[in-house]
Amino acid sequence: MQRAEEEVEALVSELKEQLEDGDLNPEQKINLLNSGLNKALNTAAVQIHSSFLSCLKSRLYHSGVLSHCVVSLDPKRLQGNWNAAATLAQLTSSCCVGLDTGENSRAFHRLFLPSVMDVLLSLATQLMKRVECMCLFRRVMDSVGWLLRAHTQLTSQVLSSVHYEQIQMWDDVTVSLLCIQLWIHTCTTSRDFLSGLSDDSILLLLNEAVGQLAVSSDSGVGGASIRLILLMACQLDLRIQPLLLNFRGLDSLLDKDWRGRGFDKDVDQLIALIQSDRGMTSDSQVSTECVQAACVIQAAWRSYQTRRRVKSLNRAVSTLQRRYRARRRQQQQQKEAQQWEEELKYQVCVRRQRARREFHQKQRQLLQLLPPDQVQSYLQECERRAAIVIQSYWRGFRERQRYDHTHRHTLRQTRMQQQAARILQRAVRNFLQKRRAAKSPSVTTFWIGQNGLTDSRRIELQKRVEEYVAVHPSSRVSPEECERLHEEVQLLLLLELQKGEQQKREEQRMEALLAHTHTQLELLREAPPLSVITTTDAESFLSPSGPIAARARDAHNAMLQASWLPWWRTLGKTVDTFTPAHLQELEAELGGLYVGGVNSHT
Repeated sequence: MQRAEEEVEALVSELKEQLEDGDLNPEQKINLLNSGLNKALNTAAVQIHSSFLSCLKSRLYHSGVLSHCVVSLDPKRLQGNWNAAATLAQLTSSCCVGLDTGENSRAFHRLFLPSVMDVLLSLATQLMKRVECMCLFRRVMDSVGWLLRAHTQLTSQVLSSVHYEQIQMWDDVTVSLLCIQLWIHTCTTSRDFLSGLSDDSILLLLNEAVGQLAVSSDSGVGGASIRLILLMACQLDLRIQPLLLNFRGLDSLLDKDWRGRGFDKDVDQLIALIQSDRGMTSDSQVSTECVQAACVIQAAWRSYQTRRRVKSLNRAVSTLQRRYRARRRQQQQQKEAQQWEEELKYQVCVRRQRARREFHQKQRQLLQLLPPDQVQSYLQECERRAAIVIQSYWRGFRERQRYDHTHRHTLRQTRMQQQAARILQRAVRNFLQKRRAAKSPSVTTFWIGQNGLTDSRRIELQKRVEEYVAVHPSSRVSPEECERLHEEVQLLLLLELQKGEQQKREEQRMEALLAHTHTQLELLREAPPLSVITTTDAESFLSPSGPIAARARDAHNAMLQASWLPWWRTLGKTVDTFTPAHLQELEAELGGLYVGGVNSHT
């Protein structure tokens, strides 16, 4: 036995010395604790004496190794090595069960054990949020149940813990089922577990089971909750009956929502238990039951709202941070731009002031070089030049304003002239169309019969034609020849009609070309001189027709080549120039209607 104690002391001392090494990071420390505790516990397991294991656990507590375990399990220090952390949690909970604390029993039960339970629940909360760590979450919850079965006083701390509340509110069927199974396994394993709890702790445990029945719709969670309530009723007997009266409407909830799920026998047993203990209650008890029912509803609603808020918390925080950073960046940019603008204004003012100072200094130096009798005349000359500069700037500004006003007025006048020209051209075209329609001969209609031919007159003429044909029969022309001649006549008539329509289209085309030519002539007469013409004015004289543009380009090139030739080379050659012959013909056709601009060019 003494040798075993020496081995325990050596193992614990070696592990403590390794933990006090300051170069270890959190991951290395967790691995060291796992290996050291495993080695120590395995050594104690093979010993014959049963007190060896208790002695080892006590030595681990008094030496501070278990305190190192609690510090290492803090989720803030973990860096993602969740498997090693879950293993360390199991070893720590195992070491906290069955040890002899001696004189430090008060500190162990009131300080150390609550800290161990708190860090285990915190680790379980972190593992719960990761889907891939669900098996590790189960291991940590088993460690919590192991501690609860050994130390019943920790039940109220677990049920009122913030971390356990987060586990309860987590919207996952597996997590809810694990929580209910934890209490079922604890109550089943330890028969004295529920009897050692206070009424407040039992009420909290009932609140969890009833809350799962009210919120969850999963059959596994509902069946486990009902079995937990029945197990508590079986172990507590008469003690649980007044506590069940706090949950008014539980029997109707069970009958409405949880029948036909595969555990109707348990549902009937629980309903019978609730209804058998229900008797006549006073008004104060009724109001208390209403308050308790309202509390259950509020707890369910608040848990639902909290779950939703926790889910959207990360997204809301990210959005808030992004907007805050964007706003801060924008304010910083505005501040920098304002500082840059102020610095620029300051530099401009400084340079102007320096230039003004240098100018005055140079002027004083020049004045010192002049004779006294020429100073006044020099100053007057400076004033005169300054006045000339000011006047030149003012006149330039005034002329620019006047030119802008005149240019706008000219543009407005040009638009009005163009609109008036369009109206006049439209009126001339309508007049020409009506004039030509009146002068054109009427087309004889090619249909048998004339105006004024009555039915009696037609019958009479037809009879005379038949009599003439009967008296003078034609022996030379056969019926086939008559049909052929008739077809030829019809073809000639059709050609004549088509020719008339084609001639009409040609006349319309000639009228359109004449109107376009008149418009171009008006533009040429009102064109500005070449010295002041702009690109826009030059492009307005370009013809959209390809042949016309090619012909104009050839004529222009021919004119330029003729102007470059010596005079003796142009003798005997005629240069194509514009003659208003077609305008004279148009004047004769219009019958004296004046077309402006005919005699404006020679």
